[in-house]
Amino acid sequence: MNRFTVLFALLAIPAALVISCSNGNSAEEKKPIEPPKAQVRKSPDPAPGSSRLTAESEVAVIQTKLGSIVIRFFPHAAPNHVKNFKALAKSKFYDGCTFHRVIPGFMIQGGDPNSKDDNLQNDGMGGGPRKLMAEFSQIRHEPGIVSAARSADPNSASSQFFIVVKAAPNLNGQYTVFGKVIKGMEVADKIVALPRDERDNPGKAALIESIRIVKAGDVPDLQLDE
Repeated sequence: MNRFTVLFALLAIPAALVISCSNGNSAEEKKPIEPPKAQVRKSPDPAPGSSRLTAESEVAVIQTKLGSIVIRFFPHAAPNHVKNFKALAKSKFYDGCTFHRVIPGFMIQGGDPNSKDDNLQNDGMGGGPRKLMAEFSQIRHEPGIVSAARSADPNSASSQFFIVVKAAPNLNGQYTVFGKVIKGMEVADKIVALPRDERDNPGKAALIESIRIVKAGDVPDLQLDE
């Protein structure tokens, strides 16, 4: 087993999607550590429609080799995660990353700057300049939901995110949901079906060419709430 391991057990509760962490051998590292309790945000509505999508709303357009994915944001449920994702995208932090972890019947995960190089072994270990307090909500992990990956510490999300391709109720209330795919879900389905290595990494075939933040009204054929 590698010194760094990314744990993705679909049925594991509470940490089904975990960013890599150290597997050191010192006595101190072997002591059990109680993670800090997460801040739970009670969203106004369990349905992910409380933030209306208008022509002026900002959305994310993820451009991949297989097409584009458009994401709407849920600032009512996870304002800090939305702000962080937008800031990273606007700084072009995500450009050149990959979806480095794809599991059919579950999700695709990306946003690690380590995936920009050709060393697949360190993919899943990186992050952005900030760590965020959890903003768990009542929004369910249904297909298309965009959620923040984290370590065993619930308050450790940074740049990595995942898109659910099949309902994962075991993740509900355990990971911060901050958006949903509203166009291009078929692209996510193509990415999750890519050939992958023993660590579920499809490599550069799942390249994120860019993520741009644009006005919803500028995206052709996008369904608005107006």
